[in-house]
Amino acid sequence: MPSPILPANTTALDLNRVAELWPEIVLAMGQTFAMLIVAIPLAVLAGTPLGIWLYSMSPHGLKPRPRLHRVVDSLVNTMRSFPFLILLIAIIPVTRFIVGTTIGTAAVIVPLTINAIPYFARFVEQNLTQLGSGVVEAARAMGATRGQIVRDVLLVEAKPALIGSITIMTVSFISYSAMAGLVGGGGIGDFAIRYGYYRYETAVMFFAIVLMIVLVQAVQIGGTRLARTLDKRH
Repeated sequence: MPSPILPANTTALDLNRVAELWPEIVLAMGQTFAMLIVAIPLAVLAGTPLGIWLYSMSPHGLKPRPRLHRVVDSLVNTMRSFPFLILLIAIIPVTRFIVGTTIGTAAVIVPLTINAIPYFARFVEQNLTQLGSGVVEAARAMGATRGQIVRDVLLVEAKPALIGSITIMTVSFISYSAMAGLVGGGGIGDFAIRYGYYRYETAVMFFAIVLMIVLVQAVQIGGTRLARTLDKRH
């Protein structure tokens, strides 16, 4: 009886085909890692101060400026609402200006980073807001400046939540990096599309899917364990 998942013509020859394509699979995984290793740290570096600013300028923040906060908050929401594939196409001139090309792994890193910055900034704002006003008032009572409150109190207390947010963002952007294969961005998603969709090599496509699942699980488990290790409540 044929498998309900794989087609009837799937044989050991398909697995041999996976072995033949192993160098390309390794290259595709390397491209996916390159996208994440560059885009995620850049998003954290740029998104963290933006998130701190959003928190500080909010009505219940360290230095409330509600009108300015509403403007920047709207801009962040607008950037986050862009579907990644549309953003990928919309900023082609910017991508070409920055990296000199609109195809390949380097070109995909640009929209990935631009999309990830407001995404992570919102996480930072929420993580800091969830700490409540008690830790801020205690720090103020001890004479701490705004900079000290942010650096030595808020970011320290929110560290486990921030690690969890980075984990969630990384998992989400693994799927975004796969979507980039539609425009020749490389990576495991591009590999799955080229061999699984265009060439109907089902076993190869399923192998690529399994690799993506393993990668997502590894990131999620590693991020969760690190967050628990840093959480002083446990």
